[in-house]
Amino acid sequence: MSELLPLGSPAPDFTLEGVGPEGLLQVRLRDYRGRRHVLLVFYPGDNTPG
Repeated sequence: MSELLPLGSPAPDFTLEGVGPEGLLQVRLRDYRGRRHVLLVFYPGDNTPG
């Protein structure tokens, strides 16, 4: 998805790899839907010019 979402619209579902107490795991946005709040934060990664 490359277009901007309108303000207030729900984020599309996505899956990413994360690290938990037991090692690597898959994190899906849909697993958190319906909970009180979900905060998505994006930043340029380490060692990038951004």
